[in-house]
Amino acid sequence: MGDAAVGARSGREGEEHRGRPAEAAYPAADDSVTPGNHSAAGGEGPGDGQPPAERGGSDDGSPRAKQHRSFWKELPILIGIALVLALLIKTFLVQAFSIPSDSMQNTLQQGDRVLVDKLTPWFGSEPERGEVVVFHDPDNWLAGEPTPEPNPLQKVLSWIGLMPSAEEKDLIKRVIGVGGDTIECKGTGPLKVNGMALDESSYVYPGNTPCSQDDQGGQFKLKVPEDHIWVMGDHRQNSRDSRYNRADSNEGFVPVDKVVGRAIVIAWPVNRWTNLPVPDTFDQPGLDAASSAGAPSVAPQGLALAGAVPLVLWRRRRYGGGAGREEG
Repeated sequence: MGDAAVGARSGREGEEHRGRPAEAAYPAADDSVTPGNHSAAGGEGPGDGQPPAERGGSDDGSPRAKQHRSFWKELPILIGIALVLALLIKTFLVQAFSIPSDSMQNTLQQGDRVLVDKLTPWFGSEPERGEVVVFHDPDNWLAGEPTPEPNPLQKVLSWIGLMPSAEEKDLIKRVIGVGGDTIECKGTGPLKVNGMALDESSYVYPGNTPCSQDDQGGQFKLKVPEDHIWVMGDHRQNSRDSRYNRADSNEGFVPVDKVVGRAIVIAWPVNRWTNLPVPDTFDQPGLDAASSAGAPSVAPQGLALAGAVPLVLWRRRRYGGGAGREEG
């Protein structure tokens, strides 16, 4: 979520028995083929004189297949394998999460189930602008929010990843800025990243403005620290996100190591099946210019040169050594 290997003759019984005594023609029972049973110890073997029926053979001289376990005996094993696989998938690959609020409307609706990719972060991948991510509560963002009490069955199913966990303090928002970005929100918008205005009409809740006009955090200009992200809900006027948690220990930024993974698809309900791509506005030219200017980078040509040097040295050593032996 194994098959028993049954011993079989080669189909040349007649050739093997030609010229042998009649008592040596009976094949040994399949379950007697164990290491060491070809020795003469104990005086037993193919020629022990027992008729085939007494040793488990069939009437036509062929070995009898082993009896398989019944379905009900194998069922617990299959269930156990399925549970182990589900636990491994939840831990390392994908996990289901339930959307508890309206802060990500209309991208996500309350009650939606999303699948979150947990594999790529294991290979060093970090959140990127425009992605919808799930992250652990950085510093009591969910303080005062009610936590539902799951029943024992829900606890088991959530533990193995077949149901969203009701006990974990996780949030889901869209990444607006990554380490090194300068983010600005003035008036009603537009929201700017590294001086580039974002066209957020494809995902911001209809009727909302990209920026919120208030004195609690809706107006800002800031730079995202390295290894942190700035997140905002798509329902801008109904989302308690990075803007309204700037008094916490992280000043509203979310540490990258708190990110569980990227939400990649809406899996439930069926009529809302869809993937969650990065909006095109985050791919506009120049958006990376300011954030990457101060970061060290290695050009592709440099990588190619670094990879070519060992190959050149190896070839020179190989062919140079051969030439020296020919001259000598």
